[in-house]
Amino acid sequence: MVTNKHIPGTEIADSDDSISIKLDLIFSALSDATRRSILTRLAGSEASVGELAEPFNMSRPAISKHIRVLEKAGLVRRTRDGRISRCELDAAPLKYAAEWVAEYRQYWESQLDLLQDYFERKK
Repeated sequence: MVTNKHIPGTEIADSDDSISIKLDLIFSALSDATRRSILTRLAGSEASVGELAEPFNMSRPAISKHIRVLEKAGLVRRTRDGRISRCELDAAPLKYAAEWVAEYRQYWESQLDLLQDYFERKK
């Protein structure tokens, strides 16, 4: 059973359905430029919510909403240090997305090879 221990109630078995749910959450989280920027920032080191909000022209509640989406996807862990919330990257869930993309990459490469063969025969 795979659990995102940072989000209560997310305990799901690692089945085809759960992988599909994980992929939906991951790709949804990655679909937004602000969230991708947050992940890029956290790849360097952990940061407070305030530090993550600095480069963006948005309120702290708006940044917190983005962080919650990333948490739900399992890509960010948030801890409290007194009044300060600190965030760190957890890139492990990206493995599911990378594996999914790799499967389709093989497919498209083979399709492109077939297309190339077709055009070479037409010469």
